[in-house]
Amino acid sequence: MKIISYDLGTGGVKASLYDREMQTLAKSFIEYETFYPAPGMHEQRPGDWWKAIAESTHNLLKKTDTAPSEIVCVSLSGASLVAVPMGEHQEALLEQVPIWSDTRAEAEAEEFFQKIDRDEWYMTTGNGFPAPCYSIFKLMWMKKHQPEIFGKTAYVLGSKDYINFMMTGKAATDFSYASGTGAYDLHSGKMKKEFLEAAGLPDTIFLTPVSSHTVIGTITEQAAGQIGLSAGTSVVCGGVDNACMALGAVGAEEGKVYVSLGSSSWIPVNSREPVLDAEKKPYVFAHIQEGMFTSAFSIFSGGSSLRWVREMLFADTADPQIYQKMDALAAQAPVGSNGIFFNPSLAGGTSQDKSIYIKGAYAGLHLGTTREDMIRAAMEGIAFNLRMSLQHLQEKVSISDSILFCGGGSKSSFWMQMFADIFHTAIEKTNIDQDAASLGAAAIAARGIDWWKDYSPIKQLHQVQQRYLPNEDAADRYERLFPLFVHVNEVAADLGEYMQRAQNQINEKG
Repeated sequence: MKIISYDLGTGGVKASLYDREMQTLAKSFIEYETFYPAPGMHEQRPGDWWKAIAESTHNLLKKTDTAPSEIVCVSLSGASLVAVPMGEHQEALLEQVPIWSDTRAEAEAEEFFQKIDRDEWYMTTGNGFPAPCYSIFKLMWMKKHQPEIFGKTAYVLGSKDYINFMMTGKAATDFSYASGTGAYDLHSGKMKKEFLEAAGLPDTIFLTPVSSHTVIGTITEQAAGQIGLSAGTSVVCGGVDNACMALGAVGAEEGKVYVSLGSSSWIPVNSREPVLDAEKKPYVFAHIQEGMFTSAFSIFSGGSSLRWVREMLFADTADPQIYQKMDALAAQAPVGSNGIFFNPSLAGGTSQDKSIYIKGAYAGLHLGTTREDMIRAAMEGIAFNLRMSLQHLQEKVSISDSILFCGGGSKSSFWMQMFADIFHTAIEKTNIDQDAASLGAAAIAARGIDWWKDYSPIKQLHQVQQRYLPNEDAADRYERLFPLFVHVNEVAADLGEYMQRAQNQINEKG
């Protein structure tokens, strides 16, 4: 008996095959395209998701010589903040739909906040991403700009919910995905009618959520013929990617924290109560585990900031080991990079920043600055920025005494030691690494078909490969440098705000 989990992400779908002991037997990754029809518009084709699901399933079965009848359940982790409009005859009404990063609905969000207090909305929903990203505002935009589509819309489906529908013919969503709609009340676990009314949306447009491990149906004969699995295979509801990753990374334990150090980087914590702050606005999703939440801050350009430094300083280098060489160069600079600070806000500000117009910056450059200083300062700046996020979370909830790191950046032992020093806490890297969301989805399937009674076995699946403890001398120096970084961050935000106002005035005058 085996299960398949699908991690339906922004760039493609990762499919993973697991055995009865929840060991990974094979993986497959299939890319799909994102379209940018106009500024602020980011769209994908649900049909491409389905094709990628089919191709990846065939790949897994072929790689492992697995018979379709051996697969007893499938589960999905899905990219958040997507709303696929479905007609009354259960047909998708748009070939392309806005994805999570689409911000076309700025005007609609402002209209909404003329009726609903912005802080009240946030403290109810925990939706800390820029408001236009959330489904409720994208649907307001659709109502205004695509009235013929909106008029035919009976309900909407999230990304993974659409795939579940294609597999089973059943329309369903779970609490974790519902919590990213912009209309979900974290405290009651229900959609808030007042918000739907203010948005001019019917209260039936979002489905009533169920638990993630609910078996919502089985694969139909038609779907089986397309994706290569057996008709009758169980399909669980699954969860939103943020919650699936939290489950796969640190299970459902109170106070557990992890860091995903990829192109963008984020730091979430598990807790029984949502971490809410109307000023800093951590973004919150309902956890896969009932009665829990995952609350996080993020950097839009974490690893991508380091990649930018690589491209600027080593533009003519095609060396596949360039990041290892950058580690070695950075190690030649002292703690604090000889007074150089780097603010990694190259993709703009997040909720924890003083301004969304904050700029990326090097501060303290002088004629004696070396390439080694600049590389190390970039690595320190990303770590300092995430330390700010960690500090905000620590003010709200008691966190664990060690932090799990996953993602591409965690491959660097040098950087992991730096994080241990700057965070002044133990850092762990395990065998799960970048497969946390896949494992989270697989765990949902395991619970749905009674392989597991709860999610406690996840902890045993993690095998610590490296553990980094703070170097007290370095940690002490970083503790003294941290307030300087915070000041640089605030100055960069003030400068970005000033530059934006000035640019607007220049543009207004032609």
